[in-house]
Amino acid sequence: MIDKLLLFPYYLTLKVRNALYNKQVLKSEEAEVPTVCVGNVTVGGTGKTPHTEMILRTLMADEEWGKKNLAVLSRGYKRKSKGFQQVTTQRNASFFGDEPVQIKKKFPGVTVALDKNRIRGCRNLCHPEVVRTQRQNRRCLDKEFPAADLIILDDAFQYRALKPTLSIVLVDFSRPVNKDKLLPLGGLRDLPERLADADVIIVTKCPNYMDDWERTLWAQSCGVKDYATSTCTGTSRKGRRQYVFFSCINYCPPEAIYEECDPRYVYSPRMVLFTGIAKDTPLRTYLSDNYKIVEAFRFSDHHAFSDSDIRCITAAAERWSTAALGTTEKDAQRIIASKKMPPALRKRLFQIPITVGFLTEEERDFFHQVLFDAIKR
Repeated sequence: MIDKLLLFPYYLTLKVRNALYNKQVLKSEEAEVPTVCVGNVTVGGTGKTPHTEMILRTLMADEEWGKKNLAVLSRGYKRKSKGFQQVTTQRNASFFGDEPVQIKKKFPGVTVALDKNRIRGCRNLCHPEVVRTQRQNRRCLDKEFPAADLIILDDAFQYRALKPTLSIVLVDFSRPVNKDKLLPLGGLRDLPERLADADVIIVTKCPNYMDDWERTLWAQSCGVKDYATSTCTGTSRKGRRQYVFFSCINYCPPEAIYEECDPRYVYSPRMVLFTGIAKDTPLRTYLSDNYKIVEAFRFSDHHAFSDSDIRCITAAAERWSTAALGTTEKDAQRIIASKKMPPALRKRLFQIPITVGFLTEEERDFFHQVLFDAIKR
């Protein structure tokens, strides 16, 4: 009861804001091209970046969409740059943000852009000539890119001034929203009832197998009634059709971060692990099959590694002179941005990339159908 009283002002603010948009007192507008929003109602850790990458791979593998100009628009969390920016590999994660740089490196043919104002960002992506001519975009360093045919909106579910063509909300399997609390007492950044506004709900980081009964219970916990596992569909609280899918993380073999890395270290039976993500337990579990984690350093999500942090990691590496050094793919972008990484550590540093996949091929095929049906114009 005390927590409800303490959080009431925040709850009321969200309730009123959502009501104003739902009743169209506050207006939402659509972009000129199809947009796919990948968001959540919690703070971090649901897997937005790997799911964005999964959608990009799906589109690029398609005969039609693979030939078109795809774009990703993010706000660039904790970046140093301002305004609208096109992400390039010439600058590091501190300037653009770790996740946009990671996406750009993996998909060099995709335009990755940053703008806190998503409406302006979409307009700029659709009309590159505006970026080159308007004074408000004078801070943009690289103004050459093709006009977008489709835009993936990273973490824009709370940006209600822009209405996406397809809205996807991610829910962490280990953090059911119906059992969570609003910030700062819990991890919710939005009301759980907002799940009903999504076209698609994806429960992420699931175990590799879930029976139909467990999936149905999960759909119910997200407010979806009459869920049919055969079609991945149910009825939302608002009485409209809603899709619920289940995905899991697939860890890839460690990859060298620096060119001068000695690949022999990857075969060491020991590893010093350091992470700056919301939750590293699944990663530690995966690595424990092949490595003994002799020391582990846990930092906050999107942590900017300081000189002191690097000294601590260096000291651990010296204590375990034959151990490999491991971190996440996202953290690697910020590590590369550090100019004070000792050469001895560069030889031993590896990142562990991840991908996501659906639990069954049927789910994957249904998701592809929903995605391509939504973006047809």
